[in-house]
Amino acid sequence: MTVSLPENPIFCALDTPDLGRALKLAKNIKGHVGGLKIGLEFFNHQGPDGLKAIVGTGIPVFADLKFHDIPNTVAGAVRAIAPLGPGILNVHAAGGHAMMQAAKEAAMERAGANAPLVIGVTVLTSLDRDDLEQQGIAASPSDQVRRLAALSQEAGLDGVVCSAHEIDVLRRDCGPNFKLIVPGIRPAGAAVNDQKRVMAPADAVSAGADVLVIGRPITKSEDPGAAAAEIAASLST
Repeated sequence: MTVSLPENPIFCALDTPDLGRALKLAKNIKGHVGGLKIGLEFFNHQGPDGLKAIVGTGIPVFADLKFHDIPNTVAGAVRAIAPLGPGILNVHAAGGHAMMQAAKEAAMERAGANAPLVIGVTVLTSLDRDDLEQQGIAASPSDQVRRLAALSQEAGLDGVVCSAHEIDVLRRDCGPNFKLIVPGIRPAGAAVNDQKRVMAPADAVSAGADVLVIGRPITKSEDPGAAAAEIAASLST
């Protein structure tokens, strides 16, 4: 058994290494988002204590740490992170079936009924076909995402991270219960920044996304709480 996702699909990416700012943002947007995401920049500055502090806000947390190593090492990393209380954690699907299976088993072993959802990272939303070709991957981003999502599901993971443009095909491939965590979400008028495969929040939810990861359109706003509330309202119209 694993934790369930909140009804509000918005997870705000706390794109800061500063714990005080992260906690201030969390307080400001609480009630307007379903969860918070912390990444490598934050974790490398603040470590496990920082993650525990964010979990302590009472808002579900996605630990976006993208583990990718041999199965034994990744399993050990998951055992270290799972008891800290994140609701979601992720590993790179490119690490292979054995690695992903080891990650899921480690989460269940260490956290039991409170085990986080373990999600496979498919193709980063900052990458397009040219980027994949430079890595020696002949497939289109969509085909590569489908391949890695199928592998993630076979390995027993709870879902994948994908761009909004793969939601439809993954719903058909993987079924309604496979969780789709979608970054690269940009409200109308927001800057695309370094993302290449993006979509508006309401469109992504309509397509079948379970979690929308939204960072700068909220965190760089003059009023993050109001920005988060506006996005949340757009999902119910």
